[in-house]
Amino acid sequence: MGGAGQGPAGFGRANRRRGEVEAMIGGERRILCLTLGALAELETAFAVDSLAELGERFAAGRLKASDLMRILGAGLRGGGNRISDEDLAEMAIDGGLAGAAAVVRDLLVATFAPGQAPGGGAGMRDP
Repeated sequence: MGGAGQGPAGFGRANRRRGEVEAMIGGERRILCLTLGALAELETAFAVDSLAELGERFAAGRLKASDLMRILGAGLRGGGNRISDEDLAEMAIDGGLAGAAAVVRDLLVATFAPGQAPGGGAGMRDP
């Protein structure tokens, strides 16, 4: 499949300094990144007025499955993957629900608390 962050060639290519994370989604290793455009998409989806409100919502740690889908979808598109939320809903995520929650956690930490190590920190609870 070619593109950035897609397929086995994408393994190990995530740049944490740019807020990127990697995940196995739909049988392919993909890059996810909450770019400015992805964050604007999420502000609209969650009906918040600022990035601070968006960060507060995520930090509360009470995310629904649909929230995980929106964040993953925006992150995938921000990482250069042409995947709709509808297509994402049909894809397997490595580790199932727990794996999806871990990817979202790592993506949010990379975006809102970039000094933290992947896998936790910044006061964020698992979604």
